[in-house]
Amino acid sequence: MPKGGRKSGHKGRMRTYTSPEEIDAQMKEEKERKKHEEEEEAGAGLSDPSEEKLPASGSEDSDDENSSRRRAGVEGLIEIENPNRIAQKSKKVTQIEIDEPKQLSRREREEIEKQKAKERYMKMHLAGKTDQAKADLARLAIIRKQREEAAKKKEEEKKAKDAAAAAARGINSLTMK
Repeated sequence: MPKGGRKSGHKGRMRTYTSPEEIDAQMKEEKERKKHEEEEEAGAGLSDPSEEKLPASGSEDSDDENSSRRRAGVEGLIEIENPNRIAQKSKKVTQIEIDEPKQLSRREREEIEKQKAKERYMKMHLAGKTDQAKADLARLAIIRKQREEAAKKKEEEKKAKDAAAAAARGINSLTMK
């Protein structure tokens, strides 16, 4: 049995959902109420009624800006300047400079340097200027020499074999006659 005994849960109940139009209407009412409260606090009360009847899209932008500037309690009366607090400024697309070179992180710089060093090494290696390339070339020269000697040896053995075979044929042909 669950804690607190038997309580009726949410299961089996019919769920109701708020339509988007109702949500928009509630938001507009809330913004208007806040706007009226601001006017009463400021004691202005002389605002133009035509401004209140503007379409919602234009008034939403100005309400968002005012709400971000609004301060609660005594903060509105006292100017506090905190040097540690950095104001978040949003940049517009027109303000972003494309011509400005992108600042790379340390890891990105190191990765680029590694690639460049590898390319330089490969060029030097292909030109035969590195120690490893020199050792490889020396090894290749020794192997070529060994293969040439082996090929000469094979050729000499083949000639000797052919000569022996020819001599054997010559003897065989003399004995038959």
